[in-house]
This record gives sequence, structure tokens and C-alpha cells, in this order.
Amino acid sequence: MDTIMLNADRRLGGPYTLAAGLLGHLVPAALERHPELAAAHDIEIRTAAPKLRDAVPARRRSLADDLPRAQRILIPAARRSLRIANGLAEFVRDHLDRARPLTVTVANLDAADHTDAEFVAVLRRRVDPALLRIEEGPGVPSAGARPADFDRYRDEGFHHAMAESGLEALCGMAYGADPERWRQLLQRVAASLEAIEREDEARELYDRARRESTDPKHRATVAYATAMILVRHHDPARRDPEQALAWVNEAITITSLLPDRRERAFHLGFDLNGKALVEVRRGRPAAAMELVQQAIDLAEADLPGEHPIHKLVLHANRGQLLAMTGRAEEALADYTRAVEADPGYPDYYLDRGNLLHKLGRDEEALADYEAVMRLSPPFPEAYYNRSELRYAAGDVAGARADLDHTLELDPEFAPAYVNRSGLSAAAGAYAEARQDVERGLRLAPRDPHLMCVLGQVELAERRHQEARSAFDRALELDPDLVAAWAGRAELAFDLGDHGAALADLTSALKREETAELLFNRAVVHRAAGRPDDARDDLLRAAVLAPGDSDIGQALTEV
Repeated sequence: MDTIMLNADRRLGGPYTLAAGLLGHLVPAALERHPELAAAHDIEIRTAAPKLRDAVPARRRSLADDLPRAQRILIPAARRSLRIANGLAEFVRDHLDRARPLTVTVANLDAADHTDAEFVAVLRRRVDPALLRIEEGPGVPSAGARPADFDRYRDEGFHHAMAESGLEALCGMAYGADPERWRQLLQRVAASLEAIEREDEARELYDRARRESTDPKHRATVAYATAMILVRHHDPARRDPEQALAWVNEAITITSLLPDRRERAFHLGFDLNGKALVEVRRGRPAAAMELVQQAIDLAEADLPGEHPIHKLVLHANRGQLLAMTGRAEEALADYTRAVEADPGYPDYYLDRGNLLHKLGRDEEALADYEAVMRLSPPFPEAYYNRSELRYAAGDVAGARADLDHTLELDPEFAPAYVNRSGLSAAAGAYAEARQDVERGLRLAPRDPHLMCVLGQVELAERRHQEARSAFDRALELDPDLVAAWAGRAELAFDLGDHGAALADLTSALKREETAELLFNRAVVHRAAGRPDDARDDLLRAAVLAPGDSDIGQALTEV
């Protein structure tokens, strides 16, 4: 087993200091022996190790790669670093599987940037220790100072590094010395603080900006950003759409007065788009649609040949609003326009795939999800969404495999625990189902679907009181959850309470009429001595599922 020592101290190289060192050791050999492996992870390698960019050309490119920085308005979300870490881990695993096992002794791991700490966690979770051993070495003195590469931090979504080093820089920077640089840095740092759920600190920076600056564009940007905190705060209890409306109107008032036509079209369109989100949160989708259309009209009239990302974002947002209001075909057209404008950007394939799935166009949805898998570093949502398609097609094993992979990529992806626990419960693997429910509830303690599966597990294990409590809690959280009504009805029937079982099945049927629910209610009617009611339910069930042999047999018996 080969051995190397690396220093993870973020003061040496900022984000991915450790990853860049590891890639510097592995990538040259990979390029020599199996270059297709490095090419398959071009985004991840180029993101983590800029010095290798000449050796690993960009194979997967998006529109932003060829635009001036001012027009690259889509900043990666905080969770992108997890995708990068997973892609790097797969490269390391697959390379070492073809080469020699490796031991890495890491100095100063406690001083690593968030990106490297996350990368090490993923390596330990996903790479067999027989291939890669990571040992913590002693702290060693680290020569050099932290780089101040704020452009890279912004472009790659290195929000923790931007927040830390940017706050340090702002402490030593007076507004009057370089107002433009101060304003730009403050906006970038505050946006990164928002991205990592430190909104209070971001708000303090915006308040500081209002005290220091009278620049109209900057004050409009700060007003817009304050509004976005108020509608997107990670704690829903702290969202305030009405206060957000006041702030975004402040931004619009300023940007609508900008004298330059092109500058006004871009900044005002941006603010109108932000106000659309506020109106959605206020329950006014029609008003939101009007605002996005105004922004589109401004862009088409006054920004010919520039700001293509701004324009595709507006069309994608209009697509979301059209889908929300039931105008599916128009929504698909807007999503397609966004995808075609930047076919290398994965996110809008997901949105279009979700809408196609809702429309029953599952082959097209599958193509979109698999496009995401090709275009992006490992994207948990794409595998999760594909699992739903596979389950709907009857491929339970394939659905389970995709859910397993989703949780391998992101153990905090709560919806995957919901679906995987349901599959386990349906297969009678109640211990596995309980384990997933418990994991899911640690992440989402108010998830009604998890509570419902817990009820099913408790019922299967004859823990009736616990099952009743779980179903009751699920229905408190979501009174329209059909599976919880049906589960509680099954519990009541098992206990011989036919009246309660009938009441719960009737409640379920009011929300969703299915042949299965009708058949189950017919069983309860028959057990309660009500054959005519049982026959009525079976006749209706036969209409909904004309080829069902169980329904046909039951009809001969009533």
C-alpha cells in the first residue's frame, strides 16, 4: 500500500486544499493509464484543483463558461460541494481499484475548509478502506497566507470560504478607500452567508451597507437581497412575505429610475423577477406571472444579444408559474426554451422531467433525468426522481437501487427515506423500514409520510397502541394523507372495530377513489353484515379495475 502525507490547512490553498493535493498525486497516473476516467470527472477535478485544468480539458460545458463574469448570474448553491465531493470520491475509488491501495496521512485536518471536511467524510463513507485509508496526522506549521481569490469562490459556490475570508477582508477595509470593491465584496459575502443559512449575519451586512452607501444600484441590490432573505429564510417561521414586499418595492423604485436603458432593463428585470417570488409566497400566482412577463419583455426589448442566462432564468421561472397554474404545455415550452438555451446546465432538465412525469410522459422524463446524470457531478435528486419512474413502471428492484444510491450520495436526503421505508414495509422487511423511518424522522420530524410508514411497521408488529399514535400523528400533520386513513382503518378492522374502519375508509375515499380502497371497504361492510353495501363498493371497484380477478371473485360471494 502506497503512503503519502498531505496538509489540509485551508490557509495554504483555500477550498479543496487537501483534495487538490490528492488529485495532484493521482490524476497524472490516471491520465496516463485510463484517461477516460479523468475525463468523466472533468468538472470535479477542475473545480477542486485549478492547476490541473490544462491537463484535464473541460468536457462538460455550459453557457456560463463563455460569458463575461458579470453575466454569470447563476451562483452554485451550497449543496453543490457535496456533488463535487461525491464525484471526486468516485474518481479516487475507481482509480485506486485499477492501481494500488493508498494510505493518506492528513495534517491539520481540523483546519480544513468546509469543502475538504465534506470530501473526507464522503471518502470515508464511500471508498473501501482496503483501497484508501485516511489517517489524521499531527498538526504542523503551515507557511503562507490564505489566498484572497474571491472570483473563484463566487464562481464555484465556495460559500464557507467566501464568508470567512470575506468577513476578514471587510473588517480591514474602509468604504471610502475603494467604494466599488467594498460594495462588491459585501454583496458577495452576504450572499454566501445566506447560502449557508447564516441569514442574520447577512442582514447585518445589508444594514451596514445602507449606513455606508448611497449608490443607487447598490442600495437597490441590498433592498432586493433583504427581501429574498424574508421570503427564503431556511426557517419558515421567520419568513415574512409582507415585509419582503416592502423591500422589493424599494429596489424596483430605484432600478426603474436608472438612466441607462440596458442597465435598467437588466436590474429592473431582476427585481421584478424577485417580486414574483414574493407574490407567490403571498398566494398570488397571477400577479407573479405578470411580473415575470414584464421582466421578459424588458429583456427582449432592451438586451438584444446579451445576458442570455438572465433570459433563460426568466423563461424557466415563467415555466414554473405556468405549471403551478395548470398550463402544462406552455410550461413545457418555457422549460424547453431554457434547456435549449443552455443544454449543458442540468437543473432545468430536472424541472422539465418532473412536469413530464406528472403528465404521464415517463419516457421523456427519464431522458431528462438521465441527462442530468450525464451533465452533472453526482446529483442525488436525479436518482431519486428516476426511482419514482421505475416504481411506477413496476421495477421495484430498480427503484430500490436508485433510492439506495440517492442515500449513498446524500444521507440527509429525507424524501428518499420515506420512499425506501415504504418499499421495505411493502416487502415485509419491517426492521429495515423502521431503521429508515427513524433516520428520516431525525431529519424531518414533522414528515407525515414517515409517520404513516411508522404506523404500518407498528401495525405489522402488532403494537396497536403505537400504530394508532403514529397514524393519528400523520393525520394531524396532513389530514389528506390517504395512506394514513387506510392504515388506521386496517388497524381498526384488526381490532374488530368495524365502525371505525368504515369511517376511516370513507374518509380516504373522499380524498381519492381507488379500486383497492373500495375493495377494502367492501370487506369491512361484509364483515359488519352489510352485503348490499359491500356489493355496491365491489361494483364500483370493478369499473375502476375491470380486469381484477380478486374483485370478480368477491362479487360472486356477495
